[in-house]
Parts: sequence; C-alpha cells; structure tokens
Amino acid sequence: MKTGRILTGIRPTGPLHLGHYVGALENWVKLQDEYDCFFLIADYQALGDHLDEVARIRRSVIEVALDWLAVGLDPERSTFVIQSYVPEHAELALLLSMVTPYSWVARNPTLKAEIDELAARRTGRPVPPEQVENFIAGELSTVSLGFFNYPVSQAADILLPKADLVPVGEDQRPHIEMTREIARRFNRLFRETFPEPEALVGRVPRLVGTDGQAKMSKSLDNAIYLGDDEVTVTARVMRMYTDPTRIHATDPGHVEGNPVFMYHDAFNANKEEVEELKARYVVGKVGDVEVKKRLGRALNAFLDPIRERRARYAANPDLVKDALLSGTARAKKVAEETMRQVRDAMGISGYTG
Repeated sequence: MKTGRILTGIRPTGPLHLGHYVGALENWVKLQDEYDCFFLIADYQALGDHLDEVARIRRSVIEVALDWLAVGLDPERSTFVIQSYVPEHAELALLLSMVTPYSWVARNPTLKAEIDELAARRTGRPVPPEQVENFIAGELSTVSLGFFNYPVSQAADILLPKADLVPVGEDQRPHIEMTREIARRFNRLFRETFPEPEALVGRVPRLVGTDGQAKMSKSLDNAIYLGDDEVTVTARVMRMYTDPTRIHATDPGHVEGNPVFMYHDAFNANKEEVEELKARYVVGKVGDVEVKKRLGRALNAFLDPIRERRARYAANPDLVKDALLSGTARAKKVAEETMRQVRDAMGISGYTG
C-alpha cells in the first residue's frame, strides 16, 4: 500500500540530461512503488523565460515524456500531468499569490539562481559572483511578472494535489521551505486545507556541468543528455574539464572536485575500477585521456538501455499520448476537489447561492 503522495516535475525547455537523472529521475523511479506519484510537465512556468520559444516548449513536452518513459517511469503506477491541461494550477497560483507577501518571493534564493541562469543564456556565460546582486537588481525591472512569481506557481503545483513529499535537487530546498510557509499561512488565515510538504534530495544533490560550472545548461553546452548517441557522449566526455593544476600525466592530480571523477562516482558501476583510477591519478600514474575513455565507456553502458526504451516509445507515439492524457485526466479530478475546498475555505464560492 502506498504511504503518501508526491508531486515533482520539470519545465519543458529542452532535453533532459544526466544532472536531471541523478538529481531527480533516479529517485522518482524508486519512489513509484512507495508513493502515489504525480509527475508534472510545467509548461505554464516555461513561458516565464521562454515566451519567445513556444514551439520549443511544445516539442519539449513530448521529449520530456519520452525521457521519463525511457528511464523507467511507469504511467500505470504514476500520474503524468501536463500543467496547462489542468487550469486549476493557474487558479490556485493566483489565489496563493494573494496571501504570499512580496518579500517572500523577492528573497527566494531559487529565484535569484534562475535570474542568474537567465543571464547566462543571454550573455553566453555565468555572471561573476561579485556582480550577481547588481545584475539581479537590474533584471528585476525587465523580467515578466509571471517569471518573478514562479515560486508561488511552484508552490501551487505542489499543494494542488496535496503532496506530502517533493523530490528535488539540493538547490530547490529553499523553495520547498517557502511552500511550507505558504501552506501554513493559508491554513492559519482560513482553515486547515494543505499539508506541509517535505523535501527529498536525491543520491547526488548536484552534478556539475562538463565544464566544471555548478549547473548544467543547454545555453552553456555543458551537459550530456539522456538522448545523446554513443559518439556524442564520447566526444563530450573527451572535452570535459579535469584538474587545472595538472599539466602532465605524470603530475599528481586532485580527485576531489574533479568533474570527471564526479561522473565516475555517479555512473560507473565498476566501483573497483573507479577506486583504482583514483589511486593512480593522485600519484601521477594515469593520464586524463585514459580516465576519460573509461568514463565514456561507463556512461554509454549506463545510457544504452535508456536509449533502447526511448527509441521504442518514440516509434509508438500513441503510447506517449495516452500516458499524458490519462494521467492528466486523473490529476484534473484531484485538482477540482482541492479547489472546491480552497474556495470554500476562503469564502469565495456560492455568491448567488
């Protein structure tokens, strides 16, 4: 018997990568048998900073669903939801924005991180740390209200199905705390309606980009995607950053903080090989090329079954469509009941009673 409900999701702004897998998807697959899982494709939220790329969002809805199916999410055990097909998401976001102080959103560190990422897409590089605060202050005068308000929209997504648990990356913890604050405030102002959800961080809280940057990003071209073929994966691995202090293969190297070894730890199933490479690396008895070649083989071995499942679903688009529509229909019924309770609690239903 399932012990509670989960809501988590992804904005459809492009293909999913290895960071998504270790930070989220791997955990989601395991949780399907323990919880009533709602997996949300947040296309409304994608409009906040991709309004000029609606065609990309439309394509990505299907691409995200394919990636979910490929890694083992099962629509028979879980609920796939397209956000815009359930208008109650937007309704609850509006109502929660009425009870959420502006200061809560403005101080949200996740919002600041999103604005920093927006800068990276616009400029092609991250904003230097010493310039982040000034950049954010400037960007707040130009970003849309919808983009600024996305933390409240995310809170609505979590609270609409009354989720107990939210699997997230480490960088999303502050947002879950804000969601808890919003739930407490609503319950205090009106009546007890929402549970206070807990965050659940995955096995690898954060996987750095292939260039060593803290976050993977399509705009920075520093990610390995779940749909990449073998040749592409190998090429991306061979371009990866390693230890910048190491000039020759005979120089002692650093394993800690080295992106190549971070990926070995996360994806290489042969742990003895990883430990042997580390031992040789720190004393200068193995070169970066060999370490990368072995990583490329390990990643391709990991991705092969995912590629096979993805190809199978891509060849049967009706299966993907059915997974999305059947799940969304179930989510709509849950959302309608929650919104009935919300309106009743707030006293904004039955005016003409």
